[in-house]
Amino acid sequence: MTTSTRTAPNVKAAAIATFLVFGMNGLVFASWAARIPAVTQTLHLTSGQMGTLLLCTAVGSLVALPSAGWVVGRIGTANTVRAAGLLAASAGAAIAFSLMAESVAGTALALFFFGVGVGLWDVSQNIEGADVEHRLARTIMPQFHAAFSGGAFVGALIGAWLSEIGVGLPEHLLVIAGVVVLLTFTAPRYFMPHETTGTAPDDGAPAVKGPSAWRDSRTLLIGVVVLGATLTEGAGNDWIAKASVDGLNASESTGALLFALFVAAMTLMRFVGGRAIDRFGRVAVLRVSMAAAAVGLALFVFAGNLVLAGVGAALWGIGAALAFPMGMSAAADDPKHAAARVSVVSTIGYVAFLAGPPLLGYLGDHTGIHMALLAIGVPILMALWLAGAAKPLVKSN
Repeated sequence: MTTSTRTAPNVKAAAIATFLVFGMNGLVFASWAARIPAVTQTLHLTSGQMGTLLLCTAVGSLVALPSAGWVVGRIGTANTVRAAGLLAASAGAAIAFSLMAESVAGTALALFFFGVGVGLWDVSQNIEGADVEHRLARTIMPQFHAAFSGGAFVGALIGAWLSEIGVGLPEHLLVIAGVVVLLTFTAPRYFMPHETTGTAPDDGAPAVKGPSAWRDSRTLLIGVVVLGATLTEGAGNDWIAKASVDGLNASESTGALLFALFVAAMTLMRFVGGRAIDRFGRVAVLRVSMAAAAVGLALFVFAGNLVLAGVGAALWGIGAALAFPMGMSAAADDPKHAAARVSVVSTIGYVAFLAGPPLLGYLGDHTGIHMALLAIGVPILMALWLAGAAKPLVKSN
């Protein structure tokens, strides 16, 4: 229940390693997301057809997510991250070669396995993060997600720069794949052994994937809040660059920069947001966050120029920053059931994060992707309404 002095240095090392793994995950995601306009051009796709490709990634992750808890229970978070990183890197290389061949079918298949790797990676890193947070007895989950956003920001800037100087996406992805393999095989050696989590069963499996967590009403309500919040984040990640190009007549590099601004605002808020949560509480911060996301979204969509669109993208990123990490912390309030409930909330959240943006692509074929983004106003308001579900079960020490 409390971290012993014998394990304290190991927990610090695990926190740093977890931070790095989150950051690498963000860089991988943004390396793809920032250059989606290049994919649509290379493969000659409409927004709806691009949405179908994105749906391949979503399907892959949704296939992997229900089994992620079982995999972590069998081989631990460290080995799960290693396996997921290798799969994601291999799929990234396959995407690169498929784009070189201008093969839509090959890209779709590679994106499916990319989604499987990302899904396993995401859940395992969140389980490790929740474990580390509990052992340190202080709120650090937003900082882990800040690492994801920071990695995404770097990835977006790299994508914008490479686009500007004419480096193709295939070459970009091949380099990223090599970096992923290197980091995901080294950093997890410092993870905490998952089976040693305080009150979790020795084999880890029931704690990570317990059917009772899916019947817990509070966990499911937190999941619904996170579903709305992650759709807000996922739509921004996947479509801000494209919407800027289509709706504001921006260049591809400018669209990537607006995406980078969105991610930068989200990253900064995740670094400083822990203090706001400790001072005002999860529920109040969650409600303000969702309100800010709604205002930022509206400003981005209805802005008539790039300056106002940039302000909207930044406010949208600020609003999207804290909801997912707060959901992870809320799910982990009861250490006895933390791993199972974190897995459930992660799974629900990633349904929206991965499946929602492709659906926006289909809507974008009828309204334009710029106006289609307004559809996420509904889940934003839903998350705002149900924010009370994140109220802590017990006060922090």
